[in-house]
Amino acid sequence: MMNRHEMAGRPGGEAKLRYLDGDFQVISPGSFVRCAITGQAIPLTELRYWSVDAQEPYVDAVAAYRAHAAAKAR
Repeated sequence: MMNRHEMAGRPGGEAKLRYLDGDFQVISPGSFVRCAITGQAIPLTELRYWSVDAQEPYVDAVAAYRAHAAAKAR
C-alpha cells in the first residue's frame, strides 16, 4: 500500500483509499476520489476532509458536516 506522499503526481482515475486518523493509505492507485455527499471529484492532493468511521471522503467542511448530521439523525 502507498500513502499520500508516495501517490503525489501519479496520473490515473479514481483511487480507493483507507482513511486513517490524519492520513490515508492508497489501496488502489488513482488521482482522485469522489465526495460521498456531492459526488464531486477530489484530487488526492486537495483531499482534507474524510470520516475514519464511515470510510468516506468529503469535498469540504460543509459536506463533512452534512454527512455527520445525517449519521447522527439515523
